[in-house]
Amino acid sequence: MDNKKELIIIFGKGYISKKLINILELEKNSTFKNIEYYVSNNRIENRESIIKEFEELKPTYVINCAGKQGTPNVDWCENNQQEVIRSNIIGTLNLIDICFLKNIHITNLTSGCLYYYNDEHPKFSNKGFKEYEQSNYFGSFYSRNRYLGEQLIYPYDSNTLSFRIRLPICDEIYNPRNIVFKLIGYEKVINEPNSWTVLNDLCPIILDMTLKKYKGFYNLVNPGVITHNEVLDLYIKYVDPNFKYQNFSVQEQRKFLNCDRSNSQLDSSKLESIYQIPNVKVSIEQLFKSFKKSV
Repeated sequence: MDNKKELIIIFGKGYISKKLINILELEKNSTFKNIEYYVSNNRIENRESIIKEFEELKPTYVINCAGKQGTPNVDWCENNQQEVIRSNIIGTLNLIDICFLKNIHITNLTSGCLYYYNDEHPKFSNKGFKEYEQSNYFGSFYSRNRYLGEQLIYPYDSNTLSFRIRLPICDEIYNPRNIVFKLIGYEKVINEPNSWTVLNDLCPIILDMTLKKYKGFYNLVNPGVITHNEVLDLYIKYVDPNFKYQNFSVQEQRKFLNCDRSNSQLDSSKLESIYQIPNVKVSIEQLFKSFKKSV
């Protein structure tokens, strides 16, 4: 490592970590000219190996993209609960605790699947759940797991930045982790308004806030909501005019699932007080336009 440069160690080799690495590579001679990165091969629960790695590499920043979300979806977590706990609770806390002891800033990516619409936050009201509001959704083991993880992270707020992510989407439409790819694979979909995380807009913010050593919890979502139908209609308009889909209700959907799903709007005003972020409908339409031009 160049001693004049600061080092980011990234944990996790999935969908979002690859987007972050791509940005670091594309801008390595400009925005990130004084930054190097290293992708760890350690599992986040392996304490001794991580400590040794940190002592050898001496990172300035750590970004945790590791964790279990379930493949192909969160239903997997219902039948693999010990593995989910090992990664999302034990592993995450282990990594954060090591960073705390070594005074290293850590950015932790977690989930915004913590809420469900209620009387105080009705659909289409633009009254999203703020970061400090108590979770009201416990319909899946994955969400209960993430809620517990948040409660245990709070004591480490002196060095930890946590981003809550919802329905991540990018211009790689056919990436298996992209929500659009999942939606077009279903015979029927529900039509619920939700917050979405447009990675093209928000991954640069992850890196910027990491380097500026922000702390606390942030809802990492675009302003506003968009429904499943609206997203699929954009797919039909810009990508595949022959695509067809059908709707069914949340109650009908539940018959085919191992657990419930979170549907909610997260408030993005805390993040918007720092950055200008496009509305989710505008941004997702732009993704489809860009994809159309590229094929």
